[in-house]
Amino acid sequence: MEEIKLNKTTVLRPLQQSDVSDIFHAIDTQREYMRKWLPFVERTHSIEDTLKFVRAAVHDADRGDYTFVIVCEGRFAGLIGFKDTDKDNCKTEIGYWLCEEYQGRGLMTLAVKALCDLAFGKLKINRIQIKCAVGNTRSKRIPLRLGFMYEGNERDGERMADGRFTDLDIYSKLRTEK
Repeated sequence: MEEIKLNKTTVLRPLQQSDVSDIFHAIDTQREYMRKWLPFVERTHSIEDTLKFVRAAVHDADRGDYTFVIVCEGRFAGLIGFKDTDKDNCKTEIGYWLCEEYQGRGLMTLAVKALCDLAFGKLKINRIQIKCAVGNTRSKRIPLRLGFMYEGNERDGERMADGRFTDLDIYSKLRTEK
């Protein structure tokens, strides 16, 4: 997979093992901010935990689950990627997170749009879904802004860092709707 330019200062670059330190640093220095919506933060105790994630994500690219680093102004800003890709049924899910200081710039909307273009174009995907915790308003605005359709609610769909379960709103977009 090649780099995708989002704007003059921001690109999506395929995840590499050399990104481990930047990812762990972002998680480790922003735990309080990130743990509200990202359960994996509580399970990320060391750089080794991040290394395991990156190795698995790089390996999953063979199945079509590509993960990209969001690089803004030459610095690590977050991650975005495909997950649970089902090649037989031409569908995938997009997951994403962004460091706090890059919020509110429209970067994630650009990144999700770029992945939709990649999925519907080069990858020949027919259906993309995004799941967002019910209370995560900022995250839910992204699929809505990009014309995704609200499909419904997955009850107790994700276990949060504090052990409680939260419902997930499910949004989808089909190739015919791009």
